[in-house]
Amino acid sequence: MFTPNHLSILGIIHTAISVLAIFAALYGLYLYGRIDPKTIPGKSYIWLTVLTCLTGLPIMRFGHPTAGHYLSIILFILLPIGVYASRIRFLGKLGEYIQVIVMSATLFLSFIPAVVETSTRLPISHPIADGPNDPLIQKALTALMVIYVIGVIYQIIKLRASRKAAVIAS
Repeated sequence: MFTPNHLSILGIIHTAISVLAIFAALYGLYLYGRIDPKTIPGKSYIWLTVLTCLTGLPIMRFGHPTAGHYLSIILFILLPIGVYASRIRFLGKLGEYIQVIVMSATLFLSFIPAVVETSTRLPISHPIADGPNDPLIQKALTALMVIYVIGVIYQIIKLRASRKAAVIAS
C-alpha cells in the first residue's frame, strides 16, 4: 500500500530555497553567460545555495545521512573555490576558467537532488521513479551531465572570445 511521502516544514522551506537558488543561477547564465559571483544573480545563487545546504543537513528522511548530506559538504567546499578562483593571483587567467567550471559544477550538483527528489515524490499518488537507481533517473542524470559539459565548453569558448576581443581592443 502506498504511503504519501510528505515534506516536513523544514523540507518545504529547503525545497523553496533550493528552487530559488536554481532560478538565480539560470537567470545569471541567461544574463551574463555564466554564474558570476560579482553579479546580483551570482551572489543570490551562492547565498541561496548555502542556505539550501544548511537547511538540508538536519533533514534525515531515512534516519541517517544520505548522499544529499555529502553533496551539501561538497558544495560547501566548491562554492568558495568558485567565488575566489578568479582572484587568486598565481592562477592568473586560469582563475576565470576555473571559476566557470566550478560554479557550473555546483549548479549541476544542485540539479541531482532536484531530479531525484522530484522524480521519487511526484506525482504524489504514483511517483515517476522508484528510487535513485531507477533507469529514468539515471537517464535524466546522464542528460544533465551532457548539458553540463556542453555548457562549460560554451562558457569557456565565450570567455576566450571576450578575452581576445579585449586584447584586440586595447
